[in-house]
Amino acid sequence: MEIVVLGFNGCLGAGFVGSVDMLKLSSLMISKEDNRQPFKTLTASFNGKPFEDSSGRALSVEKSVTAIKASSAIVVPGYLCDDNADFLSTPQIGTLAAWLRRQHALGALVCASCSGVFILGEAGLLDGRRCTTTWWRHDELKSRYPRADAIWGAPLIEDERIVTSGGPLSWVDLCLHVIRSLCGGDAAKIAADFAVVDTAPSTRSVYAPLSHFAAANAFLLEAEHVVRLAGEDPMTAQDLARALGMSSRTLNRRLKEATSETPKQFIDRVRFETARMLLETTKCSLKQLAASSGYSDAASFRRAFYRYSGMTPGAYRTQSRNRQT
Repeated sequence: MEIVVLGFNGCLGAGFVGSVDMLKLSSLMISKEDNRQPFKTLTASFNGKPFEDSSGRALSVEKSVTAIKASSAIVVPGYLCDDNADFLSTPQIGTLAAWLRRQHALGALVCASCSGVFILGEAGLLDGRRCTTTWWRHDELKSRYPRADAIWGAPLIEDERIVTSGGPLSWVDLCLHVIRSLCGGDAAKIAADFAVVDTAPSTRSVYAPLSHFAAANAFLLEAEHVVRLAGEDPMTAQDLARALGMSSRTLNRRLKEATSETPKQFIDRVRFETARMLLETTKCSLKQLAASSGYSDAASFRRAFYRYSGMTPGAYRTQSRNRQT
């Protein structure tokens, strides 16, 4: 099996070099346990030439993507850029996107962390699939790829061999997920023990600093944040209005303008999105999920979940697991 780590101008050096080191060292440690090399790690750029990472350091690769006909898995690190629209329209990104699309069609597991998820979007690989990205680009991801099912706060999601993860350092979770998918849970535990990290990614919702709420619709983002922070505590429309420092009448008017929802509908939807993420990333019982999503009992949780998804929480969890295989 061969895992390809992509390098390209502007990508995060830590994400590129760190992924290569973790995969190669993990392969070495796993091979000592069962006397065989489980996979090979290969580096590539769009033309096979060295590239400059986000800090201006020149990093070499072994091949061009066009020289790689097939692979078992691909890891795309995040990147930094001044203008995302201009960055994604460059020839190197176009070449990488086309290659990723073909590799996935041939059966590869295609993975991206942080802003690298946008390159999967350029390849059309997010269309109709659940995905996540770093908190500060969540809204941009939803806007740029409206056919993607972008999920707020999920640390890592796999949907039909497309794997996406959150922040700049989430490449650690991503590499472990690749090892687990290709080599099994025991191999992933060996890699995790060696790297001194948890075998599974964090299951908590990703925190977003308040500065994030200065972007896009600040009122709507702050309202969502308030509902998520409430956690297990019940929340009414009056509670939300009080937390936002406005009257119930003003809250109702502003939500109608922004989302065409009543305050209750808004609270239920945000909590549904939280519950959906937890169903995909944890093994919590429905009773625990109901409580953590702010519902008084499992029955009301099931009704609310069915209203938004068209299926029961249990059926959704089963479908999510099946889509990951």
